[in-house]
Amino acid sequence: MTSANPILGTVEQAPDGAAQASVIWLHGLGADGNDFASLPPQLGVSPELAVRYVFPHAPVIPVTINMGTPMPAWYDITSLDARGQDEAGIRQSAASIEMLIAREIDRGVPASRIVLAGFSQGAAMALFTGLRCESLLAGLVVLSGYLPLHERLPKEAAESNQQVPILQAHGRHDDVVPRQLGYGSAELLRAAGYQVEWHEYEMAHEVCFEEVQEIGRWLNRVFGEESD
Repeated sequence: MTSANPILGTVEQAPDGAAQASVIWLHGLGADGNDFASLPPQLGVSPELAVRYVFPHAPVIPVTINMGTPMPAWYDITSLDARGQDEAGIRQSAASIEMLIAREIDRGVPASRIVLAGFSQGAAMALFTGLRCESLLAGLVVLSGYLPLHERLPKEAAESNQQVPILQAHGRHDDVVPRQLGYGSAELLRAAGYQVEWHEYEMAHEVCFEEVQEIGRWLNRVFGEESD
């Protein structure tokens, strides 16, 4: 499935020594891998954890809702009422993200030390891909996002990640991905037995300092635990 996809270009930040954990961070619509590249120093993650941060660039595709203008996007959005339902695009991007996971494993980081994170469209892809990944991941970070193709999850969910820790955060005043859409996804996941830690902030479709601090604390907990 993944052989037809070229490996995505990335921006990377490596630790001083050999990486012992990895965070693959997926940007939002119209951005690229540089969008969150300045974030790692602000997280407060212990340097002893030796985390490599990987920021992929989404492919450039025409986006219907933006008058067909080509831009970096993980999938097409045809209307505000049909957000996240470009199934072919979603699945193609998921295959590309799985290739990045496999590359981290090849570079010596076990899947159980890999976190998938994302903002907006990238958050949707982190959820979609992570819940279907056959390898047990360390966790999923979902910022201002939602679960696309949620009706497919019961049949497609990987048993290996039924207990994967999920950190989900959202702005109360988000007018791009409404808070209700994000919270509804969290409730759907909880009903399916997933461990979702929910946080919301007085912000719009953005990232705030308090949220960044919470992500850092969460990463320290997830990576600080002994793997089985």
